[in-house]
Amino acid sequence: MKVLFAASEAMPIIKTGGLADVVGALPKALSRKGVEVTVVLPKYGEIPEDILARAVKIAETEVQLGWRTQYCGIEEFWQDGIRYVLIDNEFYFKRGYLYGYGDEAERFAFFSFAVLEALDKLEEMPDIIHCHDWQTGLIPFLLRTKYKHRAGYTHIRTVFTIHNLQYQGVFSREVLQDLLATGDNSFTQDSLDFYGAGSCMKAGLLFADKLTTVSPTYAQEIQTEAFGEKLDGVIRQRSGDLRGILNGIDTDVYDPMKDPHLAAAYRNSLTKKRLNKIALQEELGLPLNGSVPMIGIVSRLTGQKGFDILAEALYSLMQENLQLVVLGAGDQAIEAMLHDTCMNNREKMAIWFGFNESLARRIYAASDIYLMPSRFEPCGLSQMIALRYRTVPVVRETGGLRDTVDSYNEYTGTGNGFSFVPATAHDLLFTVRRALSFYENDEAWRKIIANGAKKDYGWESSARQYQQLYREIVS
Repeated sequence: MKVLFAASEAMPIIKTGGLADVVGALPKALSRKGVEVTVVLPKYGEIPEDILARAVKIAETEVQLGWRTQYCGIEEFWQDGIRYVLIDNEFYFKRGYLYGYGDEAERFAFFSFAVLEALDKLEEMPDIIHCHDWQTGLIPFLLRTKYKHRAGYTHIRTVFTIHNLQYQGVFSREVLQDLLATGDNSFTQDSLDFYGAGSCMKAGLLFADKLTTVSPTYAQEIQTEAFGEKLDGVIRQRSGDLRGILNGIDTDVYDPMKDPHLAAAYRNSLTKKRLNKIALQEELGLPLNGSVPMIGIVSRLTGQKGFDILAEALYSLMQENLQLVVLGAGDQAIEAMLHDTCMNNREKMAIWFGFNESLARRIYAASDIYLMPSRFEPCGLSQMIALRYRTVPVVRETGGLRDTVDSYNEYTGTGNGFSFVPATAHDLLFTVRRALSFYENDEAWRKIIANGAKKDYGWESSARQYQQLYREIVS
């Protein structure tokens, strides 16, 4: 079976968030099961030079984008046994950042057309195109409309995965009509129309053969008005074709025994884990104390991630015996709030604004508690990475957090972390304090960590479910 992944980012090629982790790891797990996977990405200028140097141009073509005729280079290279194909157009992709430009509609409409134009330049056509998030949502629509009669394309089926429904690729109707060279008939309620505009996410939801999202709970949540982002009706309409398949993590990449970024390698030894805490304290200028509980956060700094809840709790949190380490970037008001709190609590808090993969690994390894008070979380990978690094997660029960973190029950000895439901500072504080109280109980704390170590958060189970889904589609 041949599957082509179309995505806007993938580890270790280029990354801004969890999407890249999934698109980087899932193909390797599928490959181990005999699925032949090719990953297609834009050729960003930010891709590391050592990777770009290995890319070999195999073809070039032109993409008709409305009235524009644009160059499209097709390059390939191999990474970890997976073939990667890069779509080259410097005007669209050789920029300072991956996202955030005024012509996002044009950039990713070009990418969607280019993926389909590149297919007959590759050795063999795929059985399935697996599209990821709004940046590739137009591909199923184009395959069903513009390419439905092209020779060699009629057998291709599509899967569309929702990684985060909040980001939908909504653009004006006029812009999309121009780019897609399509008429009013494509902007009806049962097509691309989204309250008078056009939605790339909706295109994927309506025109793909099957839909998936990244956890069973999120698959249920997005069918409700509270989490459906105005697309819950469309998703309920397609509910029979929707699967919630929990993401995994690459357990080879996230392995504290082999992680080159850590001060001390470890597996289950809390003594060696504590060496990483002391090393991080020294690195960030915090008081050196191996016994003080450290809370870690590695996150985008947005309201979705619950930082408004944390802001209300932060003053009280700083009265506790703990250290808080935060790595992330995002909303300026949240950054300012964290900066001010840190300046007033230099002995208890350290922050690093930006993205730093090496530092992120050291925070996972050094922390005793990992905090995720998300208002919603489609899957969340950080809590699984934390468990892999024997760090106890404290989360709000939503989406994939609910599916992966079981609150500790001191009477039965079950549970791998702590959780709360109401999105309030009071409940966050209560739950963190509960976790801190068990941290002081060495026997209970070791039990919680041991419970977390028992569960496998790798990709094997999820890959098996995707493989079964692919089989259903092609049959």
